[in-house]
Amino acid sequence: MKGRIFIPREDMEKLRHLIEISGGMRSKDRGSIEALEDELDRAEIVEANRIPPNVVTMNSKVRLRDLDTGEEKIYRLVFPNRSLQGEDALSVLAPIGTALLGYQAGDVIEWPVPKGIRRLQVLEVGDGKGIALTKA
Repeated sequence: MKGRIFIPREDMEKLRHLIEISGGMRSKDRGSIEALEDELDRAEIVEANRIPPNVVTMNSKVRLRDLDTGEEKIYRLVFPNRSLQGEDALSVLAPIGTALLGYQAGDVIEWPVPKGIRRLQVLEVGDGKGIALTKA
């Protein structure tokens, strides 16, 4: 489990709203909403300009390496209504999307999957607006 995470005020407001309106979501999505709520409950709200550029926030572009296969992928962390906008879009409600919030370049993410534990390292983080990714 990662330590304290930092969330920009605007992201926190939008994510809390997402949780509020999720009451009618299918039961299979309930676990994702609860995981997101747990992450937000332990987050510290800060102004966006105080978040270091290597911290994953909403709309961040992230390059990850699977530590077991060596495969690298780039994702953009998005709200669920934007998850179909491009092949790199990753919903914050996807298990890895929720897990990514607050991680920094260089961190390793571990989470359970049906076949064991998946381990990914955050190699670089960018703001998703064409700005280059920031290495650890």
